[in-house]
Amino acid sequence: MRNLFAFIYRFRAFLVFLLLEALSVFLIVRYNTYQGAAFFNSANRYVGQVLEFQSGITDYFRLTGINQALATENAALRQELMQYRQLTLTDSTASLDTTYYTSSDTSRAYPYHLQAGRVINNSVRRMNNYLTISKGTADGVQPGMGVIAPSGVVGRVKTVSEHYATITSLLHSQMLISAKLVKDNTFGTIKWQGGDYRTALLDYIPLHVKPEKGDTIVTSGFNTVFPEGIMVGTISSIEQEPDKSFYTIGVKLSVDFAQLSYVYVVENMYKVERDTLEQNAGIITDEQ
Repeated sequence: MRNLFAFIYRFRAFLVFLLLEALSVFLIVRYNTYQGAAFFNSANRYVGQVLEFQSGITDYFRLTGINQALATENAALRQELMQYRQLTLTDSTASLDTTYYTSSDTSRAYPYHLQAGRVINNSVRRMNNYLTISKGTADGVQPGMGVIAPSGVVGRVKTVSEHYATITSLLHSQMLISAKLVKDNTFGTIKWQGGDYRTALLDYIPLHVKPEKGDTIVTSGFNTVFPEGIMVGTISSIEQEPDKSFYTIGVKLSVDFAQLSYVYVVENMYKVERDTLEQNAGIITDEQ
């Protein structure tokens, strides 16, 4: 305390000057309109900058939660879009007026449900590539479910724990995707041959078909894993080999697997019923 009083006494002239200076500024701002407006405008600007900086720091630490909320919302919106497309594909000649159908009409019910999941591990340089997402059995994820991204097909769920799931990537030597040409519905099989993670092959397109570079490839819907019409890619090259009855078609994949952050797990509510029926009928297919 003695040191404090000594300090005040030593700098008493300077402290009195500061006090009088502050009082003068207050009186000028308080009783002069122009100076008051200028002061408060400047003060508001600096306070706003400080608050903006503070908000930026707070938002940075909330990005994970914000991204998850946005991914969940996007999953719901994408599911509605896919449902609308399905209605268009299955009933292109009838009116889409929903007043003719109710939510309990199972013949019109959309069987696919999407759930967003964050990618926490990924590979693209191997011959057999996998992803890991932060969704598991606690979230309803089961082996065999399809996985898509906002830009197209990603793969299929392989193994699941309570909170995590591994995904067999489309970039896997054993992964086959049933796909079709949009322009004429000719279907074939997408398979990755290794190497460039941005390209794959479309097999079994017969020679009487006339594919062209730039043609769009989507899922065929001939399975219980992926809905019909999910983007796969576009034709980048076409070769007709003399000893083959099918084209060799290169496809530029729509998904950039090196940039995946969030994906959507696709649950088909009728998968078990259909798979059981086809197995009992002896129908076996390796395409997904």
